[in-house]
Amino acid sequence: MEGMYSGMYSVYLVVMVLSLGVLAGTLCQVEDGSDNGTTAVYIVTLKQAPASHYYGELRKNTNVFKHGVPRNRNHNPRNDSRSNQSSSSYIARVHDSLLRRVLRGEKYLKLYSYHYLINGFAVLVTPEQANKLSRRKEVANVALDFSVRTATTHTPQFLGLPQGAWPKAGGYETAGEGIVIGFIDTGIDPSHPSFSDDSSLNSYPVPSHFSGICEVTRDFPSGSCNRKLIGARHFAASAITRGIFNSSQDYASPFDGDGHGTHTASVAAGNHGIPVIVSGHHFGNASGMAPRAHVAVYKALYKSFGGFAADVVAAIDQAAQDGVDVLSLSITPNRRPPGIATFFNPIDMALLSAVKAGIFAVQAAGNTGPSPKSMSSFSPWIFTVGAASHDRAYSNSVILGNNVTIHGVGLAPGTHKNTMLTLISALHALTNETTVATDMYVGECQDSRNFNRGLVKGNLLICSYSIRFVLGLSTIKQAMQTAKNLSAAGVVFYMDPFVIGFQLNPIPMRVPGIIIPSPDDSKVLLQYYNSSLERNETTKQITRFGSVARILGGLKANYSNSAPKVMFYSARGPDPEDSFLNNADILKPNLVAPGNLIWAAWSSLGTDSVEFQGENFAMMSGTSMAAPHIAGLAALIKQKFPSFSPAAIASALSTTASLYDNNGGPIMAQRAYSNPDINQSPATPFDMGSGFVNATGALDPGLIFDSRYDDYMSFLCGINGSSPVVLNYTGQNCLSYNSTINGIDLNLPSITIAKLYQSKTVQRSVTNIAGEETYRVGWSAPYGVTIKVEPTRFCIASGERKVLSVFVDAKMNSSTASYGRIGLFGDQGHVVNIPLSVIVKVAYNTTTNV
Repeated sequence: MEGMYSGMYSVYLVVMVLSLGVLAGTLCQVEDGSDNGTTAVYIVTLKQAPASHYYGELRKNTNVFKHGVPRNRNHNPRNDSRSNQSSSSYIARVHDSLLRRVLRGEKYLKLYSYHYLINGFAVLVTPEQANKLSRRKEVANVALDFSVRTATTHTPQFLGLPQGAWPKAGGYETAGEGIVIGFIDTGIDPSHPSFSDDSSLNSYPVPSHFSGICEVTRDFPSGSCNRKLIGARHFAASAITRGIFNSSQDYASPFDGDGHGTHTASVAAGNHGIPVIVSGHHFGNASGMAPRAHVAVYKALYKSFGGFAADVVAAIDQAAQDGVDVLSLSITPNRRPPGIATFFNPIDMALLSAVKAGIFAVQAAGNTGPSPKSMSSFSPWIFTVGAASHDRAYSNSVILGNNVTIHGVGLAPGTHKNTMLTLISALHALTNETTVATDMYVGECQDSRNFNRGLVKGNLLICSYSIRFVLGLSTIKQAMQTAKNLSAAGVVFYMDPFVIGFQLNPIPMRVPGIIIPSPDDSKVLLQYYNSSLERNETTKQITRFGSVARILGGLKANYSNSAPKVMFYSARGPDPEDSFLNNADILKPNLVAPGNLIWAAWSSLGTDSVEFQGENFAMMSGTSMAAPHIAGLAALIKQKFPSFSPAAIASALSTTASLYDNNGGPIMAQRAYSNPDINQSPATPFDMGSGFVNATGALDPGLIFDSRYDDYMSFLCGINGSSPVVLNYTGQNCLSYNSTINGIDLNLPSITIAKLYQSKTVQRSVTNIAGEETYRVGWSAPYGVTIKVEPTRFCIASGERKVLSVFVDAKMNSSTASYGRIGLFGDQGHVVNIPLSVIVKVAYNTTTNV
């Protein structure tokens, strides 16, 4: 078994470098200038053992043989590194010698030498030269290179991490090192390779500032934690006292019986290069945003009932005590908090204490969009993240016999190329004992005993997709099992006409299949099918199924989508200040990040998604997936700037955000649940906050807007009637704060004015964390408003603080929000983006509403 594992892993390593090999080969051909159109890159594997076996130095300690790389725990890792460099140099010389002997005097270009897990090389040669190599006794295999592109998590590539943020942190091997990210979620599956600590030869010490522990239970045995997963607890006292906790289903341990927590933790901090295999198909390799960061889990949510604020607050409190650096919450309250202000709720106030301790708190905006004021994360000390798309998409199609192509979804293989197969409806393949009258849902193909195997075998089975699939009463997985039992060649699902505007994510299928999400396209399919049936004129029995089709398959991703765009479900601002839905002078969301169709780790016993049960990875969508992207990127910022306050990290993320999509146009926001790609318009700050996260820019923001705990306390004490509430939550008396401030006066990297009466002056202070730089100031005013910023130009030394004054005047009466921006443009390349939003405007000497 060990040999099989090692071999499989060897193939995986080859695949990782193929696309680089093709690129290098192309460049070298151009440089050489020769007309060598038939050359190609080949992967040559030798029979001799890889590096660890050279010089007879096979390690004795097989108990530490991890990922095919022997390692002696008593050896200094640095010594191992020198040994590896020496052996790799030797193997490279062996490869060069072989090529010189076999291709004597001929042109070739070696691209790579592989020496860790396989002994081989990639080389640019002609087919004739490849044939010469294959005949050598030293050679085990010669394979033609093929282009491969990693697709999971594709978001590191879309965010530019491999070329930008990771190199700034020393590469993915050190990205996030020494930083602890805490997760308030449904727990974690500790057995998942995304959380192992043996994926690198480098030392991986537990940060000295972390003091958390790992609970040991039957579900979470001793040894579940390691140097990657360094803390794990669960909190369920509130649920237990209510009598709704089911220990067998919900697991009274940190173990994740849902899947959600495992998914979010791996998005932020999962190990780099983990193969994503679902339903037997390989979808690329996964990586978290900060693959070297440490993970601490505080389970406070459960599959059967969700969670309670008391347990969540206990989890936040424990995380703060343990010493996490970043706290990720992909959770939101079920209702808007009552009382004098939305900020005064147990979770937000617990997070205020966490911020006081220097912890950066990230929270999902909620999936209640696209309505205005649908925000579920309220407070200025919390970094609220909305969900946006990225450029990867999986498309599937079925081609009918009348040459009509219908598009659909389904992570499935296609039928045999150029072979048209007969279509047969499930309703026309029933056994004599089964009728629609006895089972009205029989068309959903959930039980193979209802169908005539002789009719279905070798054909494409047509099944219906209804709301029951959405509710989990029927499943794609069970329908595919039915197809397998009946020896069907594949399955085509049509959408029930009563399911209108439902957005369907790609679903994994082991056999050829497709789901047609459009009711109109489903009608096209059924009309073609029915018109092709031949019936006996007397009995009306079907004598021939005349319709045919073939499924193209949906396993290959394409990267041509215009992105990012704010997803329809992502909660929107303005930030509701109270239960009366008055607007706060605070911008929410703060930012948007990838949250749609995100591949990430899944719990082995996860039940949150029926279609991914039993899988190691799942594709999920929601602001829950967006928030951990930011948590991981915050870890990279904290690693580079250890002294940054939570507000400084928030500022770095916000001021560097992108306003444009990958085609150079404005970021769009979907405006409707039904047909969202048709119902969209340019995003506003209440859709996307400061914009779409720029991972590379956030590590070099130039200027920051900083705030401290006392600033937030002054803000809370400035809310009318808040003194007793502040005292209740914090134990501090508002009388100890000599002055109070309004939300607009907080030193945020944005300006939001809920009600502008005639004119207002807003001040912001910036601190330079880069070298001395001269900035010029530019702006665009919101409609119905004029603004002026002073100074319009300033020079600021490293570490210096500068105050900017923004004068805002209303020029019309309006209750419709309008938007502008202030930009600070440094002569060293730094650009600071400050969104400006004004909702209600009341002008001088004007009484007419516009």
